[in-house]
Amino acid sequence: MPGGVTLNPEEVDITFSMGERFHLPIPIWGAAMDGVVDVDFAIAMGQLGGVAVLNLDGVHTRYEDSAPIIKRIAEADKTQVNAVLKEVYREPVKPKLIAERIKAIKAAGVPCAVSTIPARAEERAEMVQAAGADVLIVQGTVLTARHSSRSYHQLSFEQLVRACDIPVVVGNCVHYETALELMETGIAGILVGVGPGAACTTRGVLGVGVPQVTATADVAAARDEHMRRGGMRVAVITDGGMRIGADVCKAFASGADAVMIGTPLAGAEESASKGFNWGMATPDPNLPRGTRIHVGTKATLKEILLGPARVDDGSQNFAGALRSALGVCGANNIPEFQHVEMVIAPAITSEGKVFQQAQHVGMGKS
Repeated sequence: MPGGVTLNPEEVDITFSMGERFHLPIPIWGAAMDGVVDVDFAIAMGQLGGVAVLNLDGVHTRYEDSAPIIKRIAEADKTQVNAVLKEVYREPVKPKLIAERIKAIKAAGVPCAVSTIPARAEERAEMVQAAGADVLIVQGTVLTARHSSRSYHQLSFEQLVRACDIPVVVGNCVHYETALELMETGIAGILVGVGPGAACTTRGVLGVGVPQVTATADVAAARDEHMRRGGMRVAVITDGGMRIGADVCKAFASGADAVMIGTPLAGAEESASKGFNWGMATPDPNLPRGTRIHVGTKATLKEILLGPARVDDGSQNFAGALRSALGVCGANNIPEFQHVEMVIAPAITSEGKVFQQAQHVGMGKS
């Protein structure tokens, strides 16, 4: 604790800013998971001070009425759910629905962030801006500034950033040098994490991953070096592997400017699936890298984000937990909190996988 000083949690600053125009009262993002984020959820989260990311490659942009599709996935037997996912995600994404979903979120007066796969980022950039989106996220299992292929066009993040009047966030990344190269392309934010999410099986399928504290600290170090070289501050957003308030607080202490969570929000009464979650790579037709998990309905979204908590297990009032952690450590704001001392040793094969283990799915089968 700096100088042994503690602070009133209500007086610390946990606001989030990315660039000059994008600001949030609380530094919490809802992950672009179809079982969590639909238009109504994005509106609800925006009204509470955070932002929920809409998946432009998900069911909500493939089907005019996505509710029956979500229900079908949620109700599928676990032995059949992968086949169901592959089937429903064969329906093409409809550009008309992309625009309609964004406009519906913005009509409610809340921030709108959208996520796209790299292969569709350039063609969608103009469309999402015209519809009113505030942030464009380009998301894959691992993204780099340099990618070699003889069979398809390589996305240039520098060109994409220049073509966009809104912040561009890219991910995912876990490596210092890779993060530094990505930051030099002009991006506004970077997502940190490969495989830690409760519904993700990347570490089991590919054997690839880095514990979130280490990954966050390395990418945060790249952010600091980028600034030392004269670059703008790039927002470091720890993505996945967080279940409770303690996990969220550790992410910020490791260097994060914000966190992106999915499964904890799947348990909100407002979630699209009312208690289920599956990863973005789960429907992959060739190599699924995710599984469907059952979380159950635990609380309202307000209770999960802002409290008051009705339980003592850390699963509610994440913003309150963060404020209290800053106060206990004598940090006035998140940048100060990023310099507290830490000692933590996660297990890479089990980090964030409690639901898979309990339900014997995905990486919890053995």
